[in-house]
Amino acid sequence: MFSKTRVAVLRGGPSSEYYVSLKTGGTVLTNLPEKYYGLDVLIDLDGVWYLKGKPEAPESILGKVDVVWNGLHGEYGEDGGVQHLLEAHHIPFTGSTRLASALTFSKRLAKQIVTDAGIKTPYHGVLRREEISSLEALAEELYRTFPQPSIIKPLARGSSIGITVATTKDELLPGLQTAFALSDTVLVEEYIEGKEASLGVIEGYRGEKYYALVPTEIRRHPERPFFDFETKYKEAPGHITPGNFSPAEKAELQKLATAVHKLLGLRHYSRSEFIVHPKRGIFFIEADTLPDFHEGISPFLLSLTAVGATLPHLIDHVLTLALERK
Repeated sequence: MFSKTRVAVLRGGPSSEYYVSLKTGGTVLTNLPEKYYGLDVLIDLDGVWYLKGKPEAPESILGKVDVVWNGLHGEYGEDGGVQHLLEAHHIPFTGSTRLASALTFSKRLAKQIVTDAGIKTPYHGVLRREEISSLEALAEELYRTFPQPSIIKPLARGSSIGITVATTKDELLPGLQTAFALSDTVLVEEYIEGKEASLGVIEGYRGEKYYALVPTEIRRHPERPFFDFETKYKEAPGHITPGNFSPAEKAELQKLATAVHKLLGLRHYSRSEFIVHPKRGIFFIEADTLPDFHEGISPFLLSLTAVGATLPHLIDHVLTLALERK
């Protein structure tokens, strides 16, 4: 009979964020409080589940645990895929539900929900491969009719993978080619100048129903026009926590992050990204249902440390929410 709560920590996964997820899962396993017994569950790029280095059916692994920490990122981990499996087996798990995950992973749907609530987002449009006869002609049309510079994104990818910023007509075509190589649907949005802010929200924390962390100011490489994958995970970031935001900006960012969390139906914890334009105000960019736990780099963990909280305490808190089915 186990005296400790058995926690399956899922990491890896069949997604473009496999290696990021390995880091997140490893951080969770290292920081599990003593009252938990951690099981390291690796899911490889082909979707095969492993326990103690041996392949095993997901149903078999789930039958051995009390709760799941979802440390997956990207496709399958954040798009509702693994959530569907866990919900079907009635296993409590951390993070958002299947529906909320799918809604948030689709940048178009998330933006629509947030925009309908009166929160500003950059002007954007959705492009579908089946509706396009020529990428060259599309690039020409976008340059003439769409606000420039613009950002081109695969619609359902995380960690800024496949994203480019086009500042000239000649940069639009390769940007479209890169995005469509990863997704049949692409989002194009205006590029907003300003300070980038990232901040998390934790449910039921420190006596608050929704506890908003302090915003981290994202300092990107001077040669990189946005917070891309290289800046997020491969370079030494120059993030500032708390960021250089006025008291009014900080309060508004916390208010907006909380509103986004609630509007998208997110659960337990989340992270949202914004741009603070010096004249036009604050723009919502996107939300992350499962912020990465890449130590020394993750804006979520930097913000957590800045408010005097510890990762083991957060992990215990989120697992308690999951076990209580909250």
